[in-house]
Amino acid sequence: MRKVLFALTLALPLLAGNPKVEIATSLGAFTVELAPEAAPATVQNFLAYVRNGTYNGTIFHRVVRGSITVIQGGQHLPDLSKKNVGASIRNEADLAKAKKLLNTRGTIAMARESLPDSAKAQFFINVKDNPSLNHKARTLGDFGYCPFGKVVKGMDVVERISKVKTSEQKGMKDVPAAPVTIVAVKEVP
Repeated sequence: MRKVLFALTLALPLLAGNPKVEIATSLGAFTVELAPEAAPATVQNFLAYVRNGTYNGTIFHRVVRGSITVIQGGQHLPDLSKKNVGASIRNEADLAKAKKLLNTRGTIAMARESLPDSAKAQFFINVKDNPSLNHKARTLGDFGYCPFGKVVKGMDVVERISKVKTSEQKGMKDVPAAPVTIVAVKEVP
């Protein structure tokens, strides 16, 4: 009997499938299915922020259109100040690429600063295929940005956010003229 229970305990995570998160915004909600097999530490980091409520009340502070088209959020508040977040994580863009998860339309990826291992809480959704953001080499300029899941419901909401009017505010470019608030982020079945 113990062996059966142990086997069931090991199988339950596999039966449950990949974790899903609903991101409810002031313009509607969308659902992202995460890919822990492609970016385990990144998914763990993102879920920690989901579970402790860090994303609630933040905004999509960047809407970039052009050769790269993304919506970015997860740390800035409506006044463009930043919430305090944890330490940077290792960039798993190389692992994600090895698992064939790239910065294609609908994927969620970690935003970061110029150093490859500088991602913390901010994420972006690729509104179109953005191959220039993919991992190419283990160098400073070519490490890429780590995708860690994909929008599985509500891509129309992502598109709506990507079309809002933007302006320059407090020295930041591509800021939505009217805040697009992340009302709540929660795990869903």
